[in-house]
Amino acid sequence: MKNIRNFCIIAHIDHGKSTLADRLLQTTGTISDRDMKAQALDDMDLERERGITIKSHAIQMNYSKDGVDYILNLIDTPGHVDFSYEVSRSIAACEGALLIVDASQGIEAQTISNLYLALEHDLEIIPILNKMDLPGAMPEEVSDQIIELIGCDISEIIQASGKTGLGVDAILDAVINRIPAPKGDENAPLQAMIFDSVFNSFRGIIAYYRIRNGVIKKGQKIRFMNSGRDYNADEIGILKMELSPRKEVRAGDVGYIISGIKQANEVKVGDTITSSDNPCEVAIKGFEDVKPMVFAGIYPVDTEDYEELRYSMEKLQLNDSSLIFEPESSQALGFGFRCGFLGMLHMEIIQERLEREFNMTVITTVPNVSYKAFMKKDPDKMMIVNNPSELPDPSGMDRIEEPYISAQVITKTEYVGSIMTLCIEKRGELKNQVYLTQDRVEISFEMPLAEIVFDFYDRLKSVSRGYASFDYHPIGYRESDLIKLDLMLNAEQVDALSALVHRSNAFDLGKRICIKLKELIPRQQFEIPIQAAIGAKIIARETIKALRKDVTAKCYGGDISRKRKLLEKQKEGKKRMRQVGRVEVPQEAFLAVLKLND
Repeated sequence: MKNIRNFCIIAHIDHGKSTLADRLLQTTGTISDRDMKAQALDDMDLERERGITIKSHAIQMNYSKDGVDYILNLIDTPGHVDFSYEVSRSIAACEGALLIVDASQGIEAQTISNLYLALEHDLEIIPILNKMDLPGAMPEEVSDQIIELIGCDISEIIQASGKTGLGVDAILDAVINRIPAPKGDENAPLQAMIFDSVFNSFRGIIAYYRIRNGVIKKGQKIRFMNSGRDYNADEIGILKMELSPRKEVRAGDVGYIISGIKQANEVKVGDTITSSDNPCEVAIKGFEDVKPMVFAGIYPVDTEDYEELRYSMEKLQLNDSSLIFEPESSQALGFGFRCGFLGMLHMEIIQERLEREFNMTVITTVPNVSYKAFMKKDPDKMMIVNNPSELPDPSGMDRIEEPYISAQVITKTEYVGSIMTLCIEKRGELKNQVYLTQDRVEISFEMPLAEIVFDFYDRLKSVSRGYASFDYHPIGYRESDLIKLDLMLNAEQVDALSALVHRSNAFDLGKRICIKLKELIPRQQFEIPIQAAIGAKIIARETIKALRKDVTAKCYGGDISRKRKLLEKQKEGKKRMRQVGRVEVPQEAFLAVLKLND
């Protein structure tokens, strides 16, 4: 065990984690130059297209130093705030972390929150200044920022470049010398923690784990403590570029297990694997619970695909345990699922993965949060409203409460004004302002959760040029003056576009949604009114003009009454068509409501 090192790479998005991981794989000979490609660990097409890491990737490297062979288990993590749950799980499986900072950009928001995650788990931090080959690199300034942040010595900071390979040997030496070997007892009962799992259509569920104590052997009878079920370890092994089978995996190591499990709900990330014959006393404390930020409905385009969608969501949840879903139904869209996501990018990625990996075309509704409604007849009785269409009649309602959060934003001092304006616009209440360093400030405020669901993240990033980090925790429910905003197309209500909004924002939001829908809904043979309403009161209206065929084209010369007769006939047809016509709402219209400020 003394020759094993488990470490992960943490950084803000686009600071060069994956490129540096490529260099480490090449230097240790884990991947041959012939098989090498950029972002070798990102195996999803979506990750390559967008240039972001979505999943954490674990891989084992062998490295010799001074005649001693070492085993290095590396986990490359995502940098985007929406995938911070992946990072927290990777950190729980490691003893050390490479903290990578872009030498041309300095310390950014996600760097700090990922660093705090690592420090909570008492990880050994190795600071690395990446992208030193760039002409815009500022090593002195950024080194000062790192020293201020983690209180290390300047000699501990490694200067590196993922592109040129500078400093890679120094990083490997630091991993061996500074990161402690895993602690654990090989003779104790087996105790291993699952930190990820994937579904393979031929072999069932493959679980990735880190062994704390004991040894796992091929063919051994094992137990999952959470579900209490026993299985046979059909195949065990370690994670190279491909799965590499072994006879046994010992304490301190990271590996995989295939035990013929076909049901997605039998494997839970954070569960403990132990031996059936000699189980351990206590389960390893898993990860913190996921707290979804955004709720939205996902519905199959064809209602017959409902069961298939459930099956696909379960498979996806194995691979992305921060996805939470439960069944729901809608008048306009039929049966579907109400899903909880960590943010808007997470929602977009899930939708894209459903389409690519499972060929499921889905419709996503407008995201929202859950509210509490209290009735006049029975003020103690409370209804939880997850969907605006479930809201009871306002005349019989005593009050409605919405969830509030306490939020912290860390940013540079020059952006304080614009961030405060944004927070106040979103009904936020400023609570505190603390200067962490000369040019970094932490702003704390309380605001409704519903206001951060739509476009808060994106706007925060744009007003602070990507420098602001955002973190929050719920603080309970408070009474609010909320009303239900309905959208009607051709006098028919579309419940999937309904929203619960604050009375002060209703008119503005209603007008903007109507204008946006007018652009996106294709023109029909008849006129379509788009209306936003509060109860029976219409507060905004836009009209999509009808496509007209020139029926008078064949009349050249002659009496005006001939033309009028044809126009009247057309008018009658349009009227009849409007009564029976149905308006299909394209998928872009549901998503466009989220991006009203673009």
